[in-house]
Amino acid sequence: MLSFFRVNATLQIVSLLLLLVLIRLPFLLSAPPLLIPELNWMLVGEQMNNGNLLYRDIWDSLSPLSALVYWLLDLTFGRSLLAYHVAGTAVAAFQVFYFNWMMNARDIYPDRNWIPGLIYALFLNMSFDCSTLSPVLLSTTFLLLAFGTIIKQMDRRGATDEVFEVGFYISLAALFYLPSALFILWALMALLLFTGASFRQHSLLIFGFAFPILLTVLYYYLADSLADLNRNLLSSVFRVRQYDLTDFQTLLASMFLPFAMGTLGLLSLFRQTTRYVNFQQRCQQIMMIWAVTAVVSVALMPFLAPMLFISFVPALAFFASYYFQGIRREWMAELIFLGVFVFTLLILYQGALGLVPNWELGRLSALQVKTSPIDRHIQQQRILVIGEDISAYRNNQAATPYLNWDLAKYDLRNLDNYESVISVYDHFRKDPPGYIIDKESVIKKLFQRAPSLSTMYEKTDLEGVYRRKEEAISN
Repeated sequence: MLSFFRVNATLQIVSLLLLLVLIRLPFLLSAPPLLIPELNWMLVGEQMNNGNLLYRDIWDSLSPLSALVYWLLDLTFGRSLLAYHVAGTAVAAFQVFYFNWMMNARDIYPDRNWIPGLIYALFLNMSFDCSTLSPVLLSTTFLLLAFGTIIKQMDRRGATDEVFEVGFYISLAALFYLPSALFILWALMALLLFTGASFRQHSLLIFGFAFPILLTVLYYYLADSLADLNRNLLSSVFRVRQYDLTDFQTLLASMFLPFAMGTLGLLSLFRQTTRYVNFQQRCQQIMMIWAVTAVVSVALMPFLAPMLFISFVPALAFFASYYFQGIRREWMAELIFLGVFVFTLLILYQGALGLVPNWELGRLSALQVKTSPIDRHIQQQRILVIGEDISAYRNNQAATPYLNWDLAKYDLRNLDNYESVISVYDHFRKDPPGYIIDKESVIKKLFQRAPSLSTMYEKTDLEGVYRRKEEAISN
């Protein structure tokens, strides 16, 4: 397979994109398990489609541009898991093509070929959750564009005013996935160490980064929701930890080979420094800084899953390409790559399709939307789920702004505060849920603090489930 992609021709481009589609075709035809983050994105898009404003009427930590994309998907396709995976594959195809085109156009490797794109496409399939249209996938697209612009500056032997674009791209990346804002430090270091940019050009970089963010802040200021933006997005990146991923075996199995190949490629560079020209060495150093920045961003991840490590893929594919192209014996390179290819697809298909029954490796069970007795009794209702597991929303719509439990705690865990009680009461009166599913045992205290709400609901036979009374609905 490697020998075929060593040729730089149109056939290889088409074959590479076709290979990406073929790898994902089985679970595009048979949908993989729905994950809690995917359901959360669908709910945000649905709520926005109903006229609610993110952060003010929807308490969630999703970044604004990602929410805008999910709103458009809901507007066009409704709650369609297939749409998320098709769109995710389209974005992945663009990244694969752009990454390899950039490597060839700037002569970053000694030889022009499509091996970098092949490895990038493979690493994007390290787990089935990487195929969906996640905020990290969307964000990484703009980080790649920023990398391409920085490389172009270096190729010109001096920075130009186009560094504004670098800051602009990174800002858009941050507005898709907030921890990506750390990459502005990566860009500053790259310009400072490798391009000889002036103070004016560094200022342009910062202004390009600040401009979209300031527009977003201005929008929420005019909507009188600046405090909501700060609480639900800006501050939440340090305190929201939504899901407890206990399936660390899947995380390690999915990422072991990409990280191993990337590390081997990085180590191989230290043995072949004389083979690369100064420009290529600077590109390698810039990508090393990228990898360090991605590692730092792990501390800001809201939960742990392979999809959140997509920002590592450009660096891993970049260095792994050096490893495979540096193996002198082609048959050995082919054999090693075939082993990596087969093992990666095994994890991918086991996770998406469950090829081996009762084998949980790759399944991401802790992040899957689960079935429960509630699903049989409550469907097509406006409900409120109090707790981290939002699976009950699968066949229902969300009522009240309290979508994200970590943010809802600001009110629902603070019921000794008069302002919090008033806030909850107002939200219930404005958008009363037909059912309340209380997994955190806060409703009893809420009803004590707001007796008028207690008269609107009655307890059902299901544990922790409250139903709105018929007379309350008629009123």
